[in-house]
Amino acid sequence: MFQFKPFHFKFIPRMWWFISLSTLVVGGSIFLMATKGLNLGTDFKGGIKLQYRSSRPIQEGDLRRLIEPLNAGDFSVQKIGKPEENRVVIKVEGMDRPEETADNISQAFRSGLGEATLTLEQQETVGPKAGADMRRKAQLAIIVSWLLMLIYIGYRFDFAFAPGAIVALVHDCLITLGAFALSGREISLTVVAALLTIVGYSVNDTIVIYDRIRENLAKTQKFNLRELINTSINETFSRTIITNLTVLMVVVLIYIFGEGEFQNFGFAMVVGAFAGTYSTIYIASPCYILLKEYGPRIR
Repeated sequence: MFQFKPFHFKFIPRMWWFISLSTLVVGGSIFLMATKGLNLGTDFKGGIKLQYRSSRPIQEGDLRRLIEPLNAGDFSVQKIGKPEENRVVIKVEGMDRPEETADNISQAFRSGLGEATLTLEQQETVGPKAGADMRRKAQLAIIVSWLLMLIYIGYRFDFAFAPGAIVALVHDCLITLGAFALSGREISLTVVAALLTIVGYSVNDTIVIYDRIRENLAKTQKFNLRELINTSINETFSRTIITNLTVLMVVVLIYIFGEGEFQNFGFAMVVGAFAGTYSTIYIASPCYILLKEYGPRIR
């Protein structure tokens, strides 16, 4: 479908500009996560999550006033979806009797909103211990995926290739989490699945470039490492464009037409697809250059 002329972009000569940009963006993501924090879902924090749909527009403040007398603990009220859908999500944390709390909230809404008809569309209940256990397992899953990629790439290629790939994966995950911290979107198990998908997508793109670098290294004995890697990236750039476009076609549609967790999955994948393509070129390959050029000096 796509016909590309040979590319001759100067990726590597400008790598320090983009390494600096990545440092700023990743630093900003860490700052947002440390200050604003991540909006962890019921899966990780424990509690109940109630999703209602109203027959007429309702205000978040009206719902808060109805919940406050119930002494339900820490709770939040948030509108979701399109404005005309009149959907709202109630999250309550740290209660001893979640089922009783959910029934009390529904009863308070029915008696306090008059002609407004609220339909309970979804209810999730997770205990605090189960939430903490899920959070630990989610973190472990992402870290183990990084370690497995490190072992595989170190075995499949020269070990000097592996650290760059892992730095790129950490880079992609931090930027995606920073986008969630900035937007305030909820992080659930579905988003963790998106992060693991991003890990697989990003490392796949990285391996394609690494394989071309290795092929070009075997073709010649005398070479300038930076020029050779820049040539390798340009030779695989058309494949990178096509792969990224096909992924974006799907995840953008999921983000536009999806709702709730599916839309968050699409959002994570859109951010991760861009970050993964960027890091493959400007993070993974420069890390390999730095290790090959400065590694012998350090040893």
